[in-house]
Amino acid sequence: MTKTKETEGAEVLEGEVVDAPRKPVATRSQRQSREVAPAPQPTPMMMLQHAVESGGSLETIAKLMDLQERWEKNEARKAYDDAMAAAKSKIPVIRKNRHVGFKSKDPNKADTSYDHEDMGEIARTVDPILSEHGLSYRFKTDAKPGQPITVTCIIAHRLGHTEDVTMTAPHDASGNKNPIQAIGSAVTYLQRYTLKASLGLAAAEDDDGASSGTAEQDRLSMEQYDEIMDLVKATDTPPNMAAFLAMFKAESVSDIRTKDFDEAKRTLESRNAKVKAKAEAAKKTGDQGRLV
Repeated sequence: MTKTKETEGAEVLEGEVVDAPRKPVATRSQRQSREVAPAPQPTPMMMLQHAVESGGSLETIAKLMDLQERWEKNEARKAYDDAMAAAKSKIPVIRKNRHVGFKSKDPNKADTSYDHEDMGEIARTVDPILSEHGLSYRFKTDAKPGQPITVTCIIAHRLGHTEDVTMTAPHDASGNKNPIQAIGSAVTYLQRYTLKASLGLAAAEDDDGASSGTAEQDRLSMEQYDEIMDLVKATDTPPNMAAFLAMFKAESVSDIRTKDFDEAKRTLESRNAKVKAKAEAAKKTGDQGRLV
């Protein structure tokens, strides 16, 4: 039988020294990595659990619960921002797939003709992308009889954070619509625009998606836009925005072209003067009735 004798780090076999298998030695960077690895930061939930287990006071537990709620809201907001940024990077320009055209009742005014994207086209484009990133949207509508219609678009993330955009418009009675159609048209119009505003979407200038640089340059300046909006808000009775915009083949005030600014301004000034005169006449009639 062959005799062997073990020595430190080696084995002697019949006078020969044979190296024993050695354990791998950690490099300096690996040792430093293990030494400086930061400990995980405690979350409010971990602190709350520790307080409960250690018999913390009700006041301490209540404060930690409030801290946990604020921490969750902040995390949800950050997740919402990240998801929205990722989704918007993938959403393409929306194709305008609908044409609106009708004859003007006023022989002195041009016929209406313009293109736009309908709600179905917007939904087909954005829904899969939003869903991929944990986002969804819904609408709240307030339509009281005789009052302007208000629509709120709410964008929600699966962690609970929500943001919303609200717009108001009168009933859309353009194009010989009946009262029900006027309400439905205004609601659909506001749904499209609140959703587009919430997501920061742009619509294609043409049906094929081609945009026109000269068309963008022909839009109202900020001063002209503010002047038009001041006239829109100048009376307690808002104008029929859908009919007003249709006169200039625009989907929003910002889409009105520079060449149409003067006419748009005159149209609103004339309307506001008539509304004011009518209100003053009604007030005068009421005053006379009280004197009788």
